[in-house]
Amino acid sequence: MQQFADLITRMDATNSTNEKVQALTDYFAVAPESDKVWTIALLSHRRPRRSLRTNELRTWAAQEAGVPDWLFEESYHIVGDLSEAISLIVPGNKQGNSGTLTEHIELVKALKGLSEEERRARVTGKWRELDRTGRFIFNKLITGGFRIGVSQKLMVRALSRHTGVPEDQLAHQLMGDWDPATIPFHDLVHVEESAAAASRPYPFCLAHALDMPPADLGDPADWMAEHKWDGIRGQLIVRGGELYLWTRGEELVTDKYPELHVLRDALPDGTVLDGELLPWRDDHPLPFQVLQTRIGRTSVSARALKEAPVVFVAYDLLEQDGADQRERPMQERRKALEAIVEQAKQNRLRLSPEVRFATWEDLAEERERSREMHSEGIMLKRRESVYRVGRKRGDWWKWKVDPLSIDGVLLYAQRGHGRRADLFTDFTFAVWKGEELVPFAKAYSGLTDEEMRKVDAYVKQHTKEKFGPVRSVTPMHVFEIGFEGIGRSPRHKSGVALRFPRILRWRTDKDIRDANTLEDLQELLHAHGQGAR
Repeated sequence: MQQFADLITRMDATNSTNEKVQALTDYFAVAPESDKVWTIALLSHRRPRRSLRTNELRTWAAQEAGVPDWLFEESYHIVGDLSEAISLIVPGNKQGNSGTLTEHIELVKALKGLSEEERRARVTGKWRELDRTGRFIFNKLITGGFRIGVSQKLMVRALSRHTGVPEDQLAHQLMGDWDPATIPFHDLVHVEESAAAASRPYPFCLAHALDMPPADLGDPADWMAEHKWDGIRGQLIVRGGELYLWTRGEELVTDKYPELHVLRDALPDGTVLDGELLPWRDDHPLPFQVLQTRIGRTSVSARALKEAPVVFVAYDLLEQDGADQRERPMQERRKALEAIVEQAKQNRLRLSPEVRFATWEDLAEERERSREMHSEGIMLKRRESVYRVGRKRGDWWKWKVDPLSIDGVLLYAQRGHGRRADLFTDFTFAVWKGEELVPFAKAYSGLTDEEMRKVDAYVKQHTKEKFGPVRSVTPMHVFEIGFEGIGRSPRHKSGVALRFPRILRWRTDKDIRDANTLEDLQELLHAHGQGAR
């Protein structure tokens, strides 16, 4: 545990990518084998599930620190992170941390089956044993929200330095269904043929946002184009007579989409397709809001299957007859993919249509139709490109449509988290319904640091009421809110829900009476939202 705590301290002390990679490389050189596996798991989004309710931790921490609940709550909201607040306020050991990371994770996993009295005794006892960093790590393991400021890509780079295994091979090895509690380190990073190999997906190839005029890409004939579908990116795998469906977030969701199980027998064994899970009816895609009704469900009802039917829209071929196809040119993979989809003859499997264009102006016109297609814009792929690991600039580009926008009035504010914990940075905005301001969106990104400080000062000086960590403020400022999509939502007072809302700009030129109305939102919903077709 002390080695992992030292790693966290080194990572937190630098913004240098090279120094973070070196810190991880040094850690892998000395850590126990099981701790290496769990560190890889934590940085690959395989965190232990939450084993306690956070209100239990808050109550125990206040009592351990000998402070009233209200003072702990105020401290927590100032710090902005529960694990860090507990590590700061609860007294403990200053001499370091005994035991291994693996032992602490096993303790956390065992909490779930204990009585409240036993859980409290084990947690508070561990708090007293650990130093501040150790308590922070332990709390993060309990709450299931572990992040240590380094990407999976950098972790793979460090692991490659430690093991000598190439980065691309390691990235593939770490995909798929493996259990950090049981798999040995050597098998995880060195053994290609394992129990997880049949279900293992490939690392996803990602596109950069197009940040130049399309004409700068050269001859249009060198490029393929298709719509950027607004669904869930995934890989559909048929191996060993079984079907597996993985999301880009490395979640195995085969059982959540039973209507796709027919593809197990429709596709040749040894086939892996890259594509998009899309809600689909009457030969066209439905808005993303329809798909959201399926996300997070542990079981799928007959009603959900009827109201939110799903297809797999394929746009790349990664494996054919058990052979890796990623090094073949895009145009060759596409031709083979077309043949596979045609032979499958299954309406649950669709081919993402190629957008034909002779000039960049032609493609720009097609891009303007994106919202009609319920897509986010255009994908551009060089015809000779191979399928790379991760986000590599040059061959794949996403040319998204400009966001929809609405002018809203700042109504509520809440403190941020991490380095923003001392600032009010999370905001709720409202539009007019007659003489009433109705909340319609929350957003926290888009302002400069200087603007953030000015808004924070305004919130502190013009607070009307407090609701726990939330403050209502005197309506004075208008902000332009951008978003990718809009749909109906009975859960929101405005009746709408926005997709990816963010602040585009602070409209200091506008009075609050110039902000948009609920009618304006409803017009956008009619034109671009669910049911717009």
